[in-house]
Amino acid sequence: MIDNRYSFESSPDLLTFEFDSIGPKGAITKVVRYTEINVHGYYNLGFGDKDIQSGFISDLTVTNNNDSQKVLATVARTLYLFTERYPDAVVLATGSTIARTRLYRMGITNNLADIEKDFVVLGLTDNQWESFRKNVTYHSFAVRRKSVNL
Repeated sequence: MIDNRYSFESSPDLLTFEFDSIGPKGAITKVVRYTEINVHGYYNLGFGDKDIQSGFISDLTVTNNNDSQKVLATVARTLYLFTERYPDAVVLATGSTIARTRLYRMGITNNLADIEKDFVVLGLTDNQWESFRKNVTYHSFAVRRKSVNL
């Protein structure tokens, strides 16, 4: 999955990543940002289009640049780098819309065997976290890097 991805730049602390989505709409700058929430060690994965003029990130913009799999693979690669630097971090991700959350679920489902080699993946149902299962509708996702025991 993550082999067909865009190259990107990152901040020195590996909390922010930028790359360009290339497609019929041209080059669209995307930003992935990991922000620690009010619980130590828990990070929100923020993702969206960067407004070149304001610098703000929009997680509601629909680009339709015909490269969603490549974009998701790029986001996944940033997760690997982020969790290499912060191995105990728990990363939370929720789509800004129901459709985006569904897209994230489909991406996880389609690559679950590979993802589970390196990560523990949880999904949030109406009232509880559970191990990610295919064909279940989740409101949010949490991932944590598996410990490396040598």
